[in-house]
Amino acid sequence: MNPFAQPLSRRRAMQESALGFGFLALADLLAGEAHAAGKVDPLAPKPPHFPARAKRVIFLFMKGGPSHVDLFDPKPELDKYDGKPFPGEKPRVQFAATGALLKSPWKFKQYGQCGQPVSELFPHMAQHVDDLCMIHSLHGTNPAHGGALLKFHTGSDNFVRPSMGAWVAYGLGTENRDLPAFITICPTLAHGGVNNWGSAFLPAATQGVPIGNAAIPVDKAKVRYISPLYPTNVQQRQLELLAAANRDHLQATGHDAMLEGRIDSFELAFRMQRTLPAVEDISRETPETQALYGLDNPTTAPFGRQCLLARRFAEAGVRFVQVTHSDTAVQWDQHGNLKRDHEKNAREVDKPIAGLLADLKRRGLLQDTLVIWGGEFGRTPVAQGKDGRDHNPEGFTVWLAGGGVKPGFRYGATDDFGYFAVQDKVHIHDFHATMLHLLGLDHERLTFRHAGRDFRLTDVAGNVVKGIMA
Repeated sequence: MNPFAQPLSRRRAMQESALGFGFLALADLLAGEAHAAGKVDPLAPKPPHFPARAKRVIFLFMKGGPSHVDLFDPKPELDKYDGKPFPGEKPRVQFAATGALLKSPWKFKQYGQCGQPVSELFPHMAQHVDDLCMIHSLHGTNPAHGGALLKFHTGSDNFVRPSMGAWVAYGLGTENRDLPAFITICPTLAHGGVNNWGSAFLPAATQGVPIGNAAIPVDKAKVRYISPLYPTNVQQRQLELLAAANRDHLQATGHDAMLEGRIDSFELAFRMQRTLPAVEDISRETPETQALYGLDNPTTAPFGRQCLLARRFAEAGVRFVQVTHSDTAVQWDQHGNLKRDHEKNAREVDKPIAGLLADLKRRGLLQDTLVIWGGEFGRTPVAQGKDGRDHNPEGFTVWLAGGGVKPGFRYGATDDFGYFAVQDKVHIHDFHATMLHLLGLDHERLTFRHAGRDFRLTDVAGNVVKGIMA
């Protein structure tokens, strides 16, 4: 049969072409015909439910739980009652045994026109407080890393659910069909691992594409197999076998969502071979820009490279970019050695994050890019051991920038010691609803039918925090 005698779908190109992936170049050109043949592109651009304030997200994830009372939420009462017992009731469920109140080892100072206080740990980030919207009353439900990471990333701490990046990709599609809609740079493989950037029951194309992982130096982090491993003739033979297997499977079973997802992934991989290496090539950046992110300093270069890549991916049309600060030795999980290790972590991320904010702003990207900073929970105002703090999901800080939020603004509060969110409380579901709202998506309308019911990122809860909208 002449393959050009009727509209050419991508599935037929995969099944019947003697050239396998080489033939996808033609299928790419005939995407309109594929659509006419009934093939639905899960990443096709979709209009938002209402006018959006943000087009994309950069999520700066501080793995382990940074201490809000030592970074952005100063508590004078901790200085006053250092070493004394906590005067209230501690949470019913605690991760570990804790002792008396522990004052912060660092001083705070007010910055910018807004006068927001920032710890001396973040001298560079402090210069951008007039662009930051601090939420001091976030709270979750799980004091363990695994559950808390899943809650923050997927809205559920005990089930496999689509990640928030996958929901955004599903709801809006992609701005650049030659790149993934969702990329995660050096993600952690611990505490939920791939579930934190997975698509679960959403179309497979919405899942995050990892660039390396936390155990790989960022300058060595690549998308696996982005370059061909074998000569062209060998690839052709492999792909002919794959096409035959796919054809036999579909003839036997008919529609197969998993196989369709794999075919979509193969097609995206083909297009990425042409596009991704150029986006990852930071040598195109000026020395001044590289220095802005701290690439000229071995301490700041690893995370600086991640932040610079995030800007390049966002600029190239990736809808959701996650950057994770985590290593296999020291994360933000300071049950002990709080002063030593929080100082190490802060030195590594402070200048790169400040550089990212400055770079986005000068390029005109900050106004429609929502930047999110935070960890899976905060830390207790009481000590664990001699010099540490335990996990605290009861009240902690995240900040947002750009994307339609109020700049130089503080929202919500924890109690006098920083243990519990007490004013304008924001649950994780509220946070997710607000993020989607800024992207023009109604969290109650963004649903997917699976296993007999409609699912959404916010489950059956969540309220948009309108008080932080610009």
